[in-house]
This record gives sequence, C-alpha cells and structure tokens, in this order.
Amino acid sequence: MSSSPVPDALLGPADVRELAGALGVRPTKQRGQNFVIDANTVRRIVRTAQVRPDDVVVEVGPGLGSLTLGLLEAADRVTAVEIDDVLAGALPATIVARMPERADRFALVHSDAMRVTELPGPAPTALVANLPYNVAVPVLLHMLDTFPSIERTLVMVQAEVADRLAAPPGSKVYGVPSVKANWYAEVKRAGAIGRNVFWPAPNVDSGLVSLVRRAEPLKTTASRREVFAVVDAAFAQRRKTLRAALAGWAGSAAAAEAALVAAGVSPQARGEALTVEEFARIAENRVSENRVTETEEPGR
Repeated sequence: MSSSPVPDALLGPADVRELAGALGVRPTKQRGQNFVIDANTVRRIVRTAQVRPDDVVVEVGPGLGSLTLGLLEAADRVTAVEIDDVLAGALPATIVARMPERADRFALVHSDAMRVTELPGPAPTALVANLPYNVAVPVLLHMLDTFPSIERTLVMVQAEVADRLAAPPGSKVYGVPSVKANWYAEVKRAGAIGRNVFWPAPNVDSGLVSLVRRAEPLKTTASRREVFAVVDAAFAQRRKTLRAALAGWAGSAAAAEAALVAAGVSPQARGEALTVEEFARIAENRVSENRVTETEEPGR
C-alpha cells in the first residue's frame, strides 16, 4: 500500500507562478485559461464532488495540475484531458515531482475534449473540472453523452453559465443548456467561487454545478437527437409561442400545433416553461406535413 501524499503536494500561488514561468506559459483568453492557485479551494472542490477512493475521475483542462493533484489525493485514478501542447507535456512531470507515490494512478490524454471518444484504463465514474467558460457547455454535454459510466459530475464554470445549467423551468435564464443537461442528470448549483483563487483573476465570478446522472434514462421513444432538435428550435426564437417557434422544425405551424396538442402542451406556451420530459413528448408526436394536411382537408 502506498504512503499518503505529503501535506504540501498541492500547488500554491508561488508554485503556480514558478511552474508557469519555467514553461514560459501565459494564460490565454482564447482558451479561457485561469489557473487555480488556492489549495483550500481545490480541496473544497474535491470534497463537494464527493470523490471516493474507488472513483475513476476524468478531468478536462487540468492546466498546471492544481486540481489534478487534489483529485489524485482522493480518487483511485485520474485521467486528465489537455489540449495545450506545453501544458500537456509538462503535467506528468509535475505529478511525478509532487506526488510520486500516485503517479502510476495518473493518465494524460493530449487532445481536444470535444474530440475524445475513449479514455485509457477503467471507465470513468466521475467528471471534475474547471471548464473554460467559452466551451463549458458543449464540453460538458459531450462528456456526459460519450461516457455514460460517469455517475457524478462537478464543474466549475462562469457564474452565469452555472445559473443557466441549474435553472428550473420558468426561470429567465432557463434555456438550451438547462434542458440538455437535465436530459442526462439532476442538476443543481453547488457553491460559489471567488475571483481571487485564480491566476490571472478573471473579471467574472465562478460557480460550482453538480450533476448526478439519472438512475434511469428519460422514458421516451424519441432519440436524444430528436429531443434536442425540438429544444434548439424552441429557444432559437424564445419570445415566440411554441406553435410559431416550432413551425420550421415541424414543417408548418399547423404541424407544430398538432404535435404540441398530442403532447399535452399548449401551443401558446413558450419553451422556457417546459420540462425536458415535455420536450421529449413533443418530439414523440412529430407528424409529417402530409398527415396534417389530410387531417385539415380530408377532401384533398
């Protein structure tokens, strides 16, 4: 059995700046890079994520390794997905230097997370990540869809994104991210993160979002793609009634109304009022334009 990690294995502000300086790394806005420099925040994230000793954790965007080291303290294995050439090249050495007794429990995938379709080693059971705000939602949804073994997720994202992901139906910020995340999981806000724990300090606050995968997939005969198509159409023109907003998706306003009525949803409702289950029912009841025409004009 390996010895426990040394108390100072996690990165502090001076460690982060020293590592970045040695690598010639300057965090870039293009990739939304803000490195966590506070070890207490890292431990809080790991604790909030409820990482267990038997967990196989996947981390997206590990950067210099602040959160990676915290996850390695708590999990059985950690696989980090990093797109940046310099950061990906340096991270394994950081793990070996600061947590040598856990280095064999770490794997690196040098890739764009949006292109990852498989991971080395056992299937991941948890996703924990500090996601760049500009790609947070698509990366999150891609990982949940690609790796159904992920049971629990905790992501740190821009506060505004966190609000959108966790918003309930009827909320002003309820929208496409809210519905699509809810397709996979029960979603809730799990805390706020101040700006001073990052380097460089961002000009926005951050928030933690917890996603616990549904024990049973949503009961629907429609596919995920079909349901998401309805969601996208409904919110593309969110001020319009669903009868109007879904006209293009259904083929006509009449066809949209037929699908809505069959699904038990008012044609005058708006997308922001609907649950993911209701969107699924609408997708199930899509009919062809020909059938609607025949119903309206039986003599033709």
